[in-house]
Amino acid sequence: MNSLPFDPNHLPYPSRRYPITARQGMVNASQPQAAAAGLSALRKGGNAVDAAIAAATTLTVVEPTANGIGSDAFALVWMEKEKKLYGLNASGWAPKALNADKTRELSGQDTMPKMGWLPTMVPGAPSGWAMLSERFGRLSLEDSMASAIHYAREGYPVSPVLADMWRRSARRYKEYHGQPAFQGWMDTFLFEGRAPQVGEMVRLPDHARTLEIIAKTKARAFYDGELTDHILRDSRAFGGVYERADFSEYKAEWVEPISIDYRGYTVCEIPPNGQGITALMALNILKNFDFTSMDDELDIHRQFEAMKLAFADSKHFVTDPRDMKVSTETLLNKAYGKQRAALIAEHALRHEHGQPNGAGTVYLCTADGEGNMVSYIQSNYMGFGSGIVVRGTGIALQNRGADFSLNPNDANCAAPRKKSYHTIIPGFLMKDGKAIGPFGVMGGYMQPQGHVQVVMNLLDYHLNPQQALDAPRWQWMKDRQFTVEQGISPMLIEQLKNRGHEVEALADSTSFGRGQMIWKMDNGVLMGGTEGRTDSSIACY
Repeated sequence: MNSLPFDPNHLPYPSRRYPITARQGMVNASQPQAAAAGLSALRKGGNAVDAAIAAATTLTVVEPTANGIGSDAFALVWMEKEKKLYGLNASGWAPKALNADKTRELSGQDTMPKMGWLPTMVPGAPSGWAMLSERFGRLSLEDSMASAIHYAREGYPVSPVLADMWRRSARRYKEYHGQPAFQGWMDTFLFEGRAPQVGEMVRLPDHARTLEIIAKTKARAFYDGELTDHILRDSRAFGGVYERADFSEYKAEWVEPISIDYRGYTVCEIPPNGQGITALMALNILKNFDFTSMDDELDIHRQFEAMKLAFADSKHFVTDPRDMKVSTETLLNKAYGKQRAALIAEHALRHEHGQPNGAGTVYLCTADGEGNMVSYIQSNYMGFGSGIVVRGTGIALQNRGADFSLNPNDANCAAPRKKSYHTIIPGFLMKDGKAIGPFGVMGGYMQPQGHVQVVMNLLDYHLNPQQALDAPRWQWMKDRQFTVEQGISPMLIEQLKNRGHEVEALADSTSFGRGQMIWKMDNGVLMGGTEGRTDSSIACY
């Protein structure tokens, strides 16, 4: 690579972006090639669902630092003809042979490992692509995935933020060099022993072949075919506990979205095992207050406390819905929200869960000219995920099991065929039964916090979609500890500290999430915002 006379990652000045408008279609994604892939699907005669599949599968290629073929996924799908919002849970489950005792025995530790085969779950994304295509798509799965296969085989240039994330992962994975289980990752994602640089071309031929097989077989080969054979071979060789039935009996599932009313709008999320309920619980608390300014210390203090209260409940109660002791309806009850709001005092407190009655990611959204819309999120969780790439396939496996507890008294304790507490969440706004549009903010436990802040930026502070995303963000870490972006004023930080919060301003915005949004106007025109903290792009016509 030739050296550049500038640093693509050096941003000394804030950039300005205006919201983008279009009428016939829009695709917002964290990489420009993915947005272009979605637009290509629309141009072929596909709808918003085909565009979402095209963008999602392309992101496995052009942003492998955050997602891959071995990802999980969730989607909210608005179909205009039916006037209905559908939910898809494509998160994977634990192997039948996995439980807390088995994990302790194999790992030699009392907490769930974050790397290697044990925290991997059966990936749900390929099943999700196939089910979305079969139920709502107009194009064949092969047509929708054509761009992804092209970029994997022919290559793409590495963008600035992607190069930075890749470099960070390469440093982190140094400790696994020489360990056979991680050799697949080294062979696939390191080039001459290093991460690729900005502008360098990357080709992933194994990835291309696997995507072709998934497309041709509508993902059957992934769950009960030649790709399954490869996964089971490596699982047996490197300490996994998978059986063939763990894959052949898995299928993504359609679910009913959950929602609350906030300022006259309906905010929709995927139900548990996702943490979308955390965002709704926080908004259910915050609706009990009036908000005036993003620079008002009381406004931000109340948001801090509401977020802490919501996390206290979700981390205690939320897991696989089959194992939850409290219903989502109970947690989102208006009276319970009012009860929790009453706990917010003038100063910061450490909150515990209540007793109500009765968790690396890519986000994209799409819309077509007929009114169909998709809010879609896909993740390998911690960067590249588990560090496991199945040899010869390009399949990078997520490490979603890392969120399992090994304490049998915890709701989220590891168990056979159980789905863990899941951090990835797509969002959707409606009003009076009509679709307003999809939104989302990726980034682990930042996600529900990002959802709350973006929704409030729109509906309390009346910012346009682009500014709602651009506004500086805060993030709760633990106890009374918060981090904030540097756009938040030093005076406000001091005022929050005086209320008992421990606040640190960070120069690096990586941890504050990356979002996209589409707002449908009354005349059908689409207005989109895209994330300024990463390599995001909007493709539209």
